Amino acid sequence: MTKAMQKLKQKNNKEIISQHKKLSIQFSLDGFSFCIKDIPTNEILVVTEYVFKERLNTPNLLLEKINQVFESDKDLQVNFDKVTAVHQNKLSTVVPNDLFDEDHLKSYLNYTIQTLSSDLVVYDDLNFDAKNVYIPYVNVNNFLFQNFGEFEFKHHSTLFIDEVLKQKEQFKDNAIFVNVSYANMDVVILKNGEFNLYNSFFYNTKEDFIYYILFCIEQLELDPNELTLYFSGNIINDYEIYKISQDYIKNIEFLKPNHDFFEKSEYFFKHSHYTLLS
Repeated sequence: MTKAMQKLKQKNNKEIISQHKKLSIQFSLDGFSFCIKDIPTNEILVVTEYVFKERLNTPNLLLEKINQVFESDKDLQVNFDKVTAVHQNKLSTVVPNDLFDEDHLKSYLNYTIQTLSSDLVVYDDLNFDAKNVYIPYVNVNNFLFQNFGEFEFKHHSTLFIDEVLKQKEQFKDNAIFVNVSYANMDVVILKNGEFNLYNSFFYNTKEDFIYYILFCIEQLELDPNELTLYFSGNIINDYEIYKISQDYIKNIEFLKPNHDFFEKSEYFFKHSHYTLLS
């Protein structure tokens, strides 16, 4: 028996009949989300999120959930001109280009996680001199190929890092960016305006949450009072994780998305699904 999940959906408030659509989907052991856009205008048509009541234990259980969603959600039962899948997990690491060797991908991950001989290891090009090496959910990729044929896939941290770097000129010299999911947080730090750190953590309590933020800041010998913390994702200023962050970091802001789709949303914040919609 699979565990229950909650569905949240936001539709465009205009009636749009699109003949050419693109689908972006993001999945983790905590949930599954997708966004449909009109290709000619790049306008967002619908965003739907399925939140699992409990974190899943294996990629096989994740595939069961995704299969349920595809069987029941009519928005996914249409033709798409382009499909992109976003893998969200902690099975990744950033490797500078001058240390990168495509023949030794698994060795980079062995420093931080235990890999298996059967694991497929791939990489994304980042928008600076580095690669993002990771293990995708192969079973989900196979399922998507059966449904859509050829599609693109990336790691969610690739999208987050690239989106931060795309806007880095507007940020202060030292800044920390935290993208929040229900039980996961991704951290990017710019030091003197340049990328210096990416990491991802599971958290259970507000104390866990602020500990990981301060730990990353300390690793780069930065002063919490002399940087700005930018939040995105599943967080607003009345959440306990936000309030405890205020106790330790003076300057906190929310990342501004490049759309207003969630401006009057009942279920999502303005900066929700920052990577999915980037």
